Amino acid sequence: MTYTLIGGTKEWSSWSLRPYVALRHIGVAFVEEMVPLTHGAPTPGMARHSPSARVPVLRIEEGGNTTTIWDSLAICETLAERHPDAKLWPEDAMARAVARAYSAEMHSGFGDLREQLSMDFARRLPPPALRDATKAQIARIQQAWDEALARHGGAFLFGTFSIADCMYAPVVSRFATYGVALPPRLQAYADRMMALPAMRDWGAASKAEIEAGLA
Repeated sequence: MTYTLIGGTKEWSSWSLRPYVALRHIGVAFVEEMVPLTHGAPTPGMARHSPSARVPVLRIEEGGNTTTIWDSLAICETLAERHPDAKLWPEDAMARAVARAYSAEMHSGFGDLREQLSMDFARRLPPPALRDATKAQIARIQQAWDEALARHGGAFLFGTFSIADCMYAPVVSRFATYGVALPPRLQAYADRMMALPAMRDWGAASKAEIEAGLA
C-alpha cells in the first residue's frame, strides 16, 4: 500500500495542510507531490490528478489498484476509516458528532476570513482593515475553540488530537501570521498546534519555498 499526497505550494495551500497533518498523526509513510499555486489556484494540468482539478488529492495504490480521493475532509475521513487505531475522531459518539460539525463548519464556512486573512504560513504580516463579517467569523472560531477546550479538558479541541484540529490547523497559522490576539487558553492551544512536528516541518518547507522564490 502506498499513499501519495498531491498538494499545493505549502506557504499558501491551506487545504493541503489538513490531510498532511492527519497523515503525520497516523504515522504512516507517504509520498508528497507539489503542484505550484498561482494566486491561490492550481496550475493548469491539475486535472490529470483529480476530477475537481484542485488540491489536495490522496492517491492510494493497493493490491494493483489505484484510488484517487479529492477534497481535504474526504481525505481525512478516509484516513480515519483506514487507520482506526489513530483515533482521528473521538471515541464517544456524541463528541464525535460535534467534532464532525466543527469540521464541516470550517470546511464550508468563514469565507470572509479566508479572503482577508489568506494563508501565508511562514510570513508575519500586518492585518488588513477587517470587515465586520470577518471580525464576526474570528469571534465565532474563538467561541467554538473555547467551548470545545472547556468541555473536553485536553490538549486539543476534543481532548485528544482529531480531524477537527486538522481542519482548523490553517486558521491557527493565519492567526499567527496576522497577529490575531487570543485569550490565554486559546493561545495555549494555538501554541500546541504550531509545535506539532507536522506543523514545524510544514513551516520549514514554506520558508524554503519563500527563499527559493516559489511563494
